[in-house]
Amino acid sequence: MGSGYAEILRARHAARLLTGTLVGRLPNATAAIAIVLFTRAEGGTYSLAGALAAVYGVANAVGQPLLGRLVDLHGQPRVQLPAALASALGAVVFAAVGLQPLPVAYAAVGVAGLFTPPLEGGLRALWPSILPREGQVHVAYAMDAVAQEVMFTVGPLLVTVCAALWSPGWALVVLNAVGVLGALSVVVSPPSRAWRSAPREAHWLGALRSRGLLVLLGAFLFVGTALGSITVAAISYADGRGGDAVYGWLMAALGLGALVGGAVYGARRWAGAPEPRLRVLVLLLAVGYAPLPLMPGPAGMVALAAVAGVFLAPAVACAFLVVDRHAPRGTVTEAFSWLVTTFTVGASLGTAVAGPVVEWGGARWGFAVPVASGVAAAAVLLVAGRVLRVPPAGPRAATTAENDRNPLAPPGFSTGRQA
Repeated sequence: MGSGYAEILRARHAARLLTGTLVGRLPNATAAIAIVLFTRAEGGTYSLAGALAAVYGVANAVGQPLLGRLVDLHGQPRVQLPAALASALGAVVFAAVGLQPLPVAYAAVGVAGLFTPPLEGGLRALWPSILPREGQVHVAYAMDAVAQEVMFTVGPLLVTVCAALWSPGWALVVLNAVGVLGALSVVVSPPSRAWRSAPREAHWLGALRSRGLLVLLGAFLFVGTALGSITVAAISYADGRGGDAVYGWLMAALGLGALVGGAVYGARRWAGAPEPRLRVLVLLLAVGYAPLPLMPGPAGMVALAAVAGVFLAPAVACAFLVVDRHAPRGTVTEAFSWLVTTFTVGASLGTAVAGPVVEWGGARWGFAVPVASGVAAAAVLLVAGRVLRVPPAGPRAATTAENDRNPLAPPGFSTGRQA
């Protein structure tokens, strides 16, 4: 199972780019819990902590596609590193100022979120330039999805460890400093410095002028909603059944399922276009959510949570391929960033929706939200199946031209997706 991943990591620059991207994204992965811990340590209420975290999240959702477009226009080093420094500066100001004056605190977390560098989209744009075979790029996308699950599992633990060793304020400073080092490791690498986006047609909509991409974003808004709502419903379920310990096991099982699913998906070579495969994966994701409202005992619920996570990483990895095929010429980083943003916004919506639902009908109805969201995501892909087809020459020509301008691409190698 791991042989395909080992082959990818042996490719020149691959391990460095993956590690640097994961380290560079630590501030983003830990922002919510770090902001809450720091706010509480400063004497703020949970409502204030949630509001500050929400400001960060909204600013991040706005900044990712905008910065992704700038990367496509000006290259990675000229955008990623200044953005990482600005984001870290916002976090440091927040840690130094605290909650007073409050407008400065809001502005600081807003800056930190807005300027979070689009390293995730940037890495996915780089994979075709360092991997000589198309099948390897597919495996790299799956490995990337699995690595993200590991980061979002380990990240909160790092925050709590740093806060225990020093303080929540120093945790903010240290993690953001480490994030800058990760971004620096990526942007000084030869693939990042050499990468250039294909020439793009001037259009104010940028990547969003692709109908196929809009369909994909619509589906993954609901996938994000499902994931966000599970976290709230799981808290309600855990109340009276073991509390935080049971909640921790449920979230760990969800992540473990995604890790296993992503590893298995990446270990296999897939034939055919990814669009039909994505429809099947999202449909299976919805089926995996269906048993959650049964709410058996804690052991059974942990097993159901693991099953619910199995198809998440494969669906995300397959979505990367679809984005690459449907992104208009010269907009690949922006398009990847839109997928990340849409998923994040969907998770926030899921949290917002599941809260009142749980208060009204309890955990059982809370778990009905991810079921409905999964069905909605599958329905979007099924209904819009004709739209989600690759134009005859668009994306292939764009990715080929992109490699023509990339001196690191092997001679005669085209990143045009045939599978």
